[in-house]
Amino acid sequence: MNKNISINKNEEYDMKITGMGYEGEGVGKINDFTVFVLGALLNEKVKVKIVKVNKNFAFAKLVDVIEASEHRTEPVCSIYKRCGGCQLQHYSYQAQLDFKKQRVKDCIERIGKLKISEVNLHDTIGMNDPYRYRNKVQLPVGEKNGEVNIGFYAQRTHEIINMDTCNIQHEAADKVLKLIKSWMKKYNIKSYNEQLHTGSIRHIMVRKAFKTNEVMVVVVTRSNELPHKEELVEMLLESKENIVSIIQNVNSKKTNVILGIECITLWGKDNISDYIGDFKFNISPLSFFQVNPVQTEVLYNKALEYASLTGNETVFDAYCGTGTISLFLSQKSKKVYGIEIIPQAIENAKINAKQNNINNAEFIVGESEKIIPELIKKGIKADVVVVDPPRKGCEKSLLEAIAQMAPERIVYVSCDPGTLARDLSILDELGYTATEIQPVDMFPQTAHVETVVKLYRK
Repeated sequence: MNKNISINKNEEYDMKITGMGYEGEGVGKINDFTVFVLGALLNEKVKVKIVKVNKNFAFAKLVDVIEASEHRTEPVCSIYKRCGGCQLQHYSYQAQLDFKKQRVKDCIERIGKLKISEVNLHDTIGMNDPYRYRNKVQLPVGEKNGEVNIGFYAQRTHEIINMDTCNIQHEAADKVLKLIKSWMKKYNIKSYNEQLHTGSIRHIMVRKAFKTNEVMVVVVTRSNELPHKEELVEMLLESKENIVSIIQNVNSKKTNVILGIECITLWGKDNISDYIGDFKFNISPLSFFQVNPVQTEVLYNKALEYASLTGNETVFDAYCGTGTISLFLSQKSKKVYGIEIIPQAIENAKINAKQNNINNAEFIVGESEKIIPELIKKGIKADVVVVDPPRKGCEKSLLEAIAQMAPERIVYVSCDPGTLARDLSILDELGYTATEIQPVDMFPQTAHVETVVKLYRK
């Protein structure tokens, strides 16, 4: 054993929680050694059992809460401690919002090395009802002791925690999953075995449009063969859940990717439609569409507000996806150029613009860091740039290309505070100051937080 490590695996200790980790776990010290405890809250005194010891820190299991936080609450979900879908149900909702604001602050100060006192960091915008907000659920299907299991994976494993109801997804999904379980049992339909690459049903995806009330059911199979599909369609339609689309998606690859490319419509329409604000979107099984439509509208309106558009500006929307933010920006700008590397997303963006009679948005396939310099060479420059990158953040070359163009304002929409902080530090060196930071709670009961940042050219 390393003589510098003063705690032992499998031993129990009492400790005080003095901080919070990025995934909502409690953090404290035992004999000056940092310990992370899942399920513990700030300022609590707890009894823990050490389960893993690394060189600089350890992980512990919560054994008992000796002195509870005033923010501790009873989780509404009976399988919360085993299921990996949520991380913060034992927090009061206000404590969740405070935690997310603090997480953004910590990242910007520690990773970005920026002084938060010089920036207006707002309180996290939460939901009136932080449950039943997800319009899409996709769950793996497995088997245990001869029973069909459908549910989220346990944290950091591929063990499926069987689930009858989920408090963050829409109620239609609960009913659909129950019907699919009984159909599989009745007709002895085999679930997928990822070790052996055998069996039929891999995943179930249910999408519900909140404004049109349309429901899509997608059954992901290992091969084109789907026995007793007529009986499945009949059972689903009897549910009276306004199901308008039943799709079989074929994924024959040995992969963790959920959906394959081939979609076979078993009944009804190929897609459903829904709205964000006044904009209508067609959603196919493979379409990207934000899973919390209520907070998406809040997020996009905040991005539009931070863009401070008057109607005369040219706007670049980097990583535009299916053009959802571009459409919001088009309401108050002269011209929007949306750039995205995925061709299918750009096709969807063009359809979305046409469907909503938007004529001042143009969509281009390619890497933003290459396309933006090409636009500049053609004499097209942006007054405002909006970036909404994936979790890994922006390429440095893109930030340099944007800074070289010298737009008046940049709006950064982020799904990861760590990479956001890194990129804000780079932009600070390139001459852009963050003035407003707004966390938005897109995923209540989980540790994820979205953030919108307004930056000005110095």
